[in-house]
Amino acid sequence: MSTTPKYRRVLLKLSGEGLMGDREYGLDTATVDRIAEEVKTVHEMGSQVCLVIGAGNIFRGVSSAAKGIERTSADYMGMLATVMNALAMQSVLEGKEVQTRVLSAIPMATVCEPYIRRRAMRHMERGRVVIFAAGTGNPFFTTDTAAALRAVEMDCDALLKGTQVDGVYSDDPKKVPDAERFESLSYQEVLAKDLKVMDTSAIALARENKVPILVFSIHNSGAFAEVVNGKGTFTIIS
Repeated sequence: MSTTPKYRRVLLKLSGEGLMGDREYGLDTATVDRIAEEVKTVHEMGSQVCLVIGAGNIFRGVSSAAKGIERTSADYMGMLATVMNALAMQSVLEGKEVQTRVLSAIPMATVCEPYIRRRAMRHMERGRVVIFAAGTGNPFFTTDTAAALRAVEMDCDALLKGTQVDGVYSDDPKKVPDAERFESLSYQEVLAKDLKVMDTSAIALARENKVPILVFSIHNSGAFAEVVNGKGTFTIIS
């Protein structure tokens, strides 16, 4: 591996489902531990790392669990669930002696710091991993949009989306075996082909601010470090 990573400051977006392992819901400790190890490796390579974690493993505003709950309330419940995931990841990272801070868009001073951009920047410059929790703090916005927003605010070189598959496909490769895999795409192609990589507002934000999105599989051991070095298997959207 090269001594200086290709991307010096990155935001890693993880779905809540990515932390479930083989469980039907909740956190799989072995999976969280493995992902934390990947983050530690990249951190030790000299890249500054921040994270946004979804909440699909606990609660999602538009899921069946939210039936009968008004959308705004359901979305706020989802945001609170992301804080639970962030605290779990922080705990595991700190167990690996990686200094980590959780900054929440919904202030909750007892458990974590409020999100203040300059404070987040300072943490990263001092070599801490920063986990952004509670999405954007607003209902009707997904954690994908939150990830794109924070990547822009933090002046990240790239937004890395760790998914269940090793890139962007024309269709779900688990359901459609001959789905086409893309090596690279433009933001416009993602929107025009309606590829379900991230939601439209996230893609638009990244496009306006020229932040490349790299989609890779979080389940491939060592993939995060490879992608930060510009190697390995991923799809780049730029």
